[in-house]
Amino acid sequence: MSSRTRQIMVALILAGMWGAGLGLMHIRGNTWFLERVEATFADLRTNIRGKKPAPDAVTIIAIDDPTVTLVGSYPVPRSTLAAVVDAIAELKPKVIALDLLLVDRGQEDGDRKLAASLGKATTLLAGAAVFASGKQLTEPAHDDALDRIPDAVSLLLPQQEFADIAPVGIVNVATDQSGTPRFIPMLFKKGDEVQPSFPLRAVALAAGVDPVFEPGGIALGERHIRTDIGQSFPLTFYGPRSTIKTISATAALDGQLEAKDITGKIVVLGTTVTGGGDVFPTPFDQVLPGVEVISTAIAQLVAGDATVRDRHIRLIDAGFAVGLPLILVGLLAWRRSIIGLAAIVAVVCAWLVINMVAFANGIWLSATIPIAAAVPPLILFGASQLLLDRRRAQHFARQSAMLQSVQAPGLGKWLARNPDFLAEPVRQDAAVVFIDLSGFTGLSEVLGPNATRELLNGFYELVDEEVAAANGTITSFMGDGAMILFGLPEPTPQDAANATLCCIRLSNRTKLWLASLPASTASRIGFKLGAHFGTVVASRLGGGDRQQITATGDTVNVASRLMEVAKKNHAELALTTDILHIAGPDSEPYKTGVLSGPLETEIRGRSGSVTIWLWSGDDKV
Repeated sequence: MSSRTRQIMVALILAGMWGAGLGLMHIRGNTWFLERVEATFADLRTNIRGKKPAPDAVTIIAIDDPTVTLVGSYPVPRSTLAAVVDAIAELKPKVIALDLLLVDRGQEDGDRKLAASLGKATTLLAGAAVFASGKQLTEPAHDDALDRIPDAVSLLLPQQEFADIAPVGIVNVATDQSGTPRFIPMLFKKGDEVQPSFPLRAVALAAGVDPVFEPGGIALGERHIRTDIGQSFPLTFYGPRSTIKTISATAALDGQLEAKDITGKIVVLGTTVTGGGDVFPTPFDQVLPGVEVISTAIAQLVAGDATVRDRHIRLIDAGFAVGLPLILVGLLAWRRSIIGLAAIVAVVCAWLVINMVAFANGIWLSATIPIAAAVPPLILFGASQLLLDRRRAQHFARQSAMLQSVQAPGLGKWLARNPDFLAEPVRQDAAVVFIDLSGFTGLSEVLGPNATRELLNGFYELVDEEVAAANGTITSFMGDGAMILFGLPEPTPQDAANATLCCIRLSNRTKLWLASLPASTASRIGFKLGAHFGTVVASRLGGGDRQQITATGDTVNVASRLMEVAKKNHAELALTTDILHIAGPDSEPYKTGVLSGPLETEIRGRSGSVTIWLWSGDDKV
């Protein structure tokens, strides 16, 4: 046997062993270090596949901005929820699923009305699981249906008077490091207590059967639902927001619901109100409401059109992880020429086509595992051949190092030091700032999606930089605006002053940014800011590497509505006396620009008046 033959045999054996090792890790679900790359490939394949119509089995009744305007408060009173549930129940849906956490007591009369309404139809309530950082999954002990299901520290469940009437499902979703929902766990546990997920329980109630769990799947009557490790249900999306039929709750309150949208369907009642915080980035929509994420899972469970990723698919991935590197290394050894390179390209293209076609037809074959299995052996074998031939050794080594480097995303310093931050909801004082672009919706229709995305990226970047410089926290980007908190992770005496400084700097920076845009664009948009200081309820929900941080309360509502006041009075910023008083006379609004007030003004959705001040930069005088 020649030396070259021995080298090829060793390369093939090592490539097969490397691929088999990665394949085995993938079958066991231990390739967490590659999941971020796989998530990117999944988004790419989803966009290539394109949007598709959602099944006509689920309808969302949304507590949206018009609903809050009609009711006059947020969260809406329990008596209003009762009226909405009654209106839906009259049209005889299969299930009314409330994607709302009714964990706190409300007004006694409202709670009584809601409890009575829940008893008039088949209803489902939402609960949430709270996880300790880094301990989302149990260790596999036995090959049974409960292996590696999410293990919660605690469960946030509805008030007992509601739970006595309607069953509960857990609404948590599993997100990747970018915050995109990838899986819906079908089961959760806390100690010996096991709870089904919200989507699964909704579908089971609609079908009138109890789910039966088994390793790698769930039986719903005669239907079998294939699940991934830990009874997780892979999630893909039909399209952007409102792809699933969405109706404002105002239609229910006004008696305008139509039977065709409700009768015989699963109706999910949830919030889409601006500033609510329950939004997720997806391949089609960067701010998809959480209720539509949950509804997507319900629709896919009902229609059976979900993407499949289970142990059988992982076995196929492992087969590709072994076979692809063997073929590619063999082709490289066969002929290091244009013909050999063309053969390698043809094999890779054939595998890509198989992978894409499978994904488009609902089979989630891994794109990352075969690549990770094939690329290192291919590079190493090619490098060894080049080194032996004394050709281009230095250049190839540099390229190989580049191709094999991995840059891991970092976490924020404060969250890394405090992994249990907001594990339980906290009431605390904070400064809340809202910024929003005016006229952007109309402009986006003219610019088109690509130019609109670039414009928003520039705006998001300047907001992120100024907020970070002022020690603030962006809780969410909402389309063409942002909600910012000063007081997290812990409140400080400088929060109000930092918030006002951030407002002034945001105003000045945004004006410079607008001035840098083409005149035809800048002339069509403006901006407005609102700031208030008071008590908020800060909390986080979810599991995985990223959890959703939210803040709610009257302070958030007032700060949001102050943007309207600023716009109405042709000012750049409207802020309350509360935040100015706490910030002190040496704060930034007193030093620069023109500060006028005080003014008494009415705030939409809030009884009584608020004392406010208006600020504009010197160039507004």
